[in-house]
Amino acid sequence: MTTTTPSRGRRRAPSRLGRAAGKAAALQKPRVLLAGLLLLALTSVMLLDGYLRAEVGGDQRVRDGASSSEVPEKILDGGPILSFRGGQATTVSVPDKTIALTFDDGPNPTYTPKVLEILEKYDVPATFFVVGSMVSRYPDIVKNMVEQGNEVGIHTFTHVDLSYQSDARVDREMQQTQLALAGAAGITTTLFRAPYSSETDAIDNYSWPVYQKLGEDGYTSVFVDTDSDDWKKPGVSKIVKWATPSRTNGAAVLFHDAGGERSQTIKALPTYIEKMRAKGYTFTTISGVLEKEQSANAMAGQRLSGQGGVAGGSGGNLQAAHREATEATLYEGKALLAAVAVAEYAVPALSVGLMVVGVAVMGRFGMMLILARRHYRQRNKRRFSWGPTVTRPVSVIVPAYNEKECIANTLKSLARSTHPIEIIVVDDGSTDGTSEIARDAAYELGMHNVRVIRQENAGKPAALNNGVRNASYDIVIMMDGDTVFEPDAVHQLVQPFADPEVGAVAGNAKVGNRDTVIGAWQHIEYVMGFNLDRRMYDLLRCMPTIPGAIGAFRREAVLQVGGMSEDTLAEDTDITIAMHRAGWRVVYQEHAKAWTEAPGSLKQLWSQRYRWSYGTMQALWKHRKSLTDKGPSGRFGRVGMPLVVIFQIVTPVFAPLIDVFTAYSMIFIDFQAALLAWLAVLGVQLACAAYAFRLDKERYRYLLMMPLQQLAYRQMMYLVLIHSCITALTGGRLRWQKLKRTGEVGTPAGVS
Repeated sequence: MTTTTPSRGRRRAPSRLGRAAGKAAALQKPRVLLAGLLLLALTSVMLLDGYLRAEVGGDQRVRDGASSSEVPEKILDGGPILSFRGGQATTVSVPDKTIALTFDDGPNPTYTPKVLEILEKYDVPATFFVVGSMVSRYPDIVKNMVEQGNEVGIHTFTHVDLSYQSDARVDREMQQTQLALAGAAGITTTLFRAPYSSETDAIDNYSWPVYQKLGEDGYTSVFVDTDSDDWKKPGVSKIVKWATPSRTNGAAVLFHDAGGERSQTIKALPTYIEKMRAKGYTFTTISGVLEKEQSANAMAGQRLSGQGGVAGGSGGNLQAAHREATEATLYEGKALLAAVAVAEYAVPALSVGLMVVGVAVMGRFGMMLILARRHYRQRNKRRFSWGPTVTRPVSVIVPAYNEKECIANTLKSLARSTHPIEIIVVDDGSTDGTSEIARDAAYELGMHNVRVIRQENAGKPAALNNGVRNASYDIVIMMDGDTVFEPDAVHQLVQPFADPEVGAVAGNAKVGNRDTVIGAWQHIEYVMGFNLDRRMYDLLRCMPTIPGAIGAFRREAVLQVGGMSEDTLAEDTDITIAMHRAGWRVVYQEHAKAWTEAPGSLKQLWSQRYRWSYGTMQALWKHRKSLTDKGPSGRFGRVGMPLVVIFQIVTPVFAPLIDVFTAYSMIFIDFQAALLAWLAVLGVQLACAAYAFRLDKERYRYLLMMPLQQLAYRQMMYLVLIHSCITALTGGRLRWQKLKRTGEVGTPAGVS
């Protein structure tokens, strides 16, 4: 055992590191906040869109046979227009030979413009009871509707039966629709028609309090005298017949311009107008009916103040129910429409993104399974060999910074190596006695092949480079100070170097502390996400990363590419890509197994994966010129780099769309279908994981944690990647962060 004097490196005093780390943490807080705001915005857009698209069905009663004992008889037997004057409920009937044409459930971009065209052609006004969510989606139609001289009333915001709703929900439905009308046409209205309402004699004890409340708020509720039942699509002749009042009676007539397929209504409307005019009827709005009633009362009291004409021969102000929106309401309405417009454009775009992500995810699974199976069959053929068995000694470099909990176990595992090795422990300015523990452990184990090199704190890349410079042999193995090797790991790891084209070898890193929930989740990820991926990349000859826990290099190759770079936080990815670009082959040796201590808390896991993700992006950007290079560099740039970008950055960034749309579909569309689709995707992932576990000869019992992993752990990984992307886009930089270790991963025999 030899001790080497400190190497000369950049001085980084602990206090300075602490200040830098604190500053970096402070700089990251706004980016974390931005990532959270982006997620909140996406969720809000989805919720808003789902709220806007609440199902509007046929107008049919939700309740049958409910008592009307609390409703006054004069209301049940009265006209279709209910108002509360001076606290007293009164009704108004439509005068003889007068039609108050009303339309429910709109606006609809297909049918409402056609209805308006017909009304304009025949110079007929109508009252449209609009759904607020539809108004917010199609404001221009409502604006044209009002400008044409038609009247609008409220049909709630989401077409909900208000009878069972709280007062707060009733107020919200009305206020939101008023805001939508203000934003669309600059007006509010005093007219209201309840969804699923019909004639006044259908008012019951459930709905009567709602009408009383709205009456006290100044609303006039409008019912029906004659229902065309066009939503049943019975045919044009029946629609016209059912909409025609008996004898010469006046009527508030109900049609629909939305809520379903309304082509029969469009065909029936001109016929109906011509028929009623031929019978001597005139058309007016609900406000026109009220004006006529007021005029009749005035004449009866001999207080006649004058008469005016209306379109089609009736008098009165056809839009008297409209009020000019206040400035505050107008601005709030415009803001609502703007938010809806964002949702209208964003959700379809997200839907397309979901399809792309879904295809990419399923394509990745398929590619991994096919290529992993091919890789396994190739590497496990009896006649397969890298070449003559490599038996010459190799150098194992162990960079260590405050690894007092783990370094002894690491050396103990190396002492059992079946391959001749020298061990170089590079203590990167530890303050916890790591180097002393390493020397004591080597002495106790009788290891005379250990050298401990102390250097001032200069970072992991500098420690690895120091080890390479001091290595005695042409093959160097790099590992982490918290990792333990299986006895034959080194021997297995160096066998590919029998091929002179091989410049680096990736080993099979496994989670040692897998008995906790977080550890089990990472174990699944390592076996499926990392090692299955590496089989695929190996066959395609574009391995992007040699894991820091277990990797081997030709010393000359490392020196050729300039050693371990400090340009990025992912020095392992950086040097792997550099190897490709220099023309060396990088392969995966699944039989070389090492056990590493994975982060034991969510905070540490976030810190590690954040650094990995951001470092990978830095490395890809650093080597971006490989996209246009020729030779081996160009091969990686045009094959490996796109795969890494698609599978490790783009797809995971947008993968939350799958979960967001699943939740969206469960809430707003079809819960059962959405759940089955999610379970199907989980089933595919489970099949891939099971195959990966089979290849690595792992116990399947850990896969019982996979559903929970998909619900919790995967979401965290998405957020980490999104956070990293924001850091990259905003030009932020991170420093290497030391994770807290427990030393619970012992020799392989204790964890297998």
